[in-house]
Amino acid sequence: MDCASTHIVDSRTLENRLLELSNSRSFFAMYTSNGYPNSEKCYELIFGWGAKAVYTDQELLPEHLEKGWKFGFFSYELRTQFESVTQENQALGNWPKTQFFVPEVVGVLHIDGRLDVWSEDAVDEVLNELLLPSNEVESEVTSLDFEPVETKQEYIRNVNALKDHIQRGDIYEVNYCTGFKAEFEELNSVALFKKMVQGTLAPFSAFVKMEDYELLCTSPERFIKREGRKLCSQPIKGTNRYSKVDNESAKTALAQSEKERAENVMIVDLVRNDLSRVAAKGSVKVSELFGTYAFKNVNQLISTVEAELREGVTNWEIIAASFPMGSMTGAPKVSAMELAERFEKVAREVYSGSVGYITPEGDFDFNVVIRSIALNRKKGVATLHVGGAITILSDALQEYQECLLKAESVLKAAK
Repeated sequence: MDCASTHIVDSRTLENRLLELSNSRSFFAMYTSNGYPNSEKCYELIFGWGAKAVYTDQELLPEHLEKGWKFGFFSYELRTQFESVTQENQALGNWPKTQFFVPEVVGVLHIDGRLDVWSEDAVDEVLNELLLPSNEVESEVTSLDFEPVETKQEYIRNVNALKDHIQRGDIYEVNYCTGFKAEFEELNSVALFKKMVQGTLAPFSAFVKMEDYELLCTSPERFIKREGRKLCSQPIKGTNRYSKVDNESAKTALAQSEKERAENVMIVDLVRNDLSRVAAKGSVKVSELFGTYAFKNVNQLISTVEAELREGVTNWEIIAASFPMGSMTGAPKVSAMELAERFEKVAREVYSGSVGYITPEGDFDFNVVIRSIALNRKKGVATLHVGGAITILSDALQEYQECLLKAESVLKAAK
């Protein structure tokens, strides 16, 4: 690929231009940090479009996750390939278990404002196209009439049933998820994504388009990153509402909450165990525990777990050891997934999965798909899921209210 570079001052202008260009592409992916100061951030923004090759489900082989630009996702349902669990719940959106594409064009906006673009041919023309002003006339169709897949009473009953399993010692913690569904005929997904971004400014946001499938993701959570032999995972567990009056007090209350800390530390232990399966002996460490971070509508407890990769371990083996991410399963992982599947009404599909990219060096960065809307344009179906960690200290009504808080920014954008 040939490369061209320039300097960009306004990342949001570039993002808007990229989203405009996505309308004429069947395969497109953009990941943006929204300027959030994550300590492990590699880029402000990264994107790719066009598909020289596409790997879906069984077509995706372990070697496809090695060196070379690729963009794509792992659905939560890919867990059946890595663990002895089954998927039995109805899939509303019919998403593949996984899909990656090899892009024809790739671009990276670095933290210092430098834009690098690679293309198979005419790279200067691509760069010039990117620098044109955005002139998209957006339709007003950004609303989706989401309906819950279960009632409040059903949610509370299921959470209490899961607490009974915890009381009996079957599990310590489980991530229980509930869903929303909407049908649509016309929808401006680009305009909707912009509204979602403005409501969250989340550091692991993504707009992914693969023919009939589109993911509008405003996630605050990293699943796992590889940089050379360094691995980094940043699980989130612990949430309360952002306070416009005194958010420092709200953050302090979150950081001191016995329940929220218990949720977080159990998942940190699970992530440590997952990474130890592929890490050099003695290299797994928790570099930050109970970090308290503010976003536009919520505060979150985020911990950082790091490890040095053992020699000879492949990217596929890293994903197999750690997927699905502990923050979306519970502990022990397999038992928690089995119980969640039993009580949840519909399949999670791409929710609780991960989207990200692989670089020419074989490095990668994948998020956790939360705070997201998944579209199947062929079916005219939109799905939204939300979940939370259930422990012995959980109150079912409070968990339900926390789910609504997590979904609030996305539902508000889709009104």
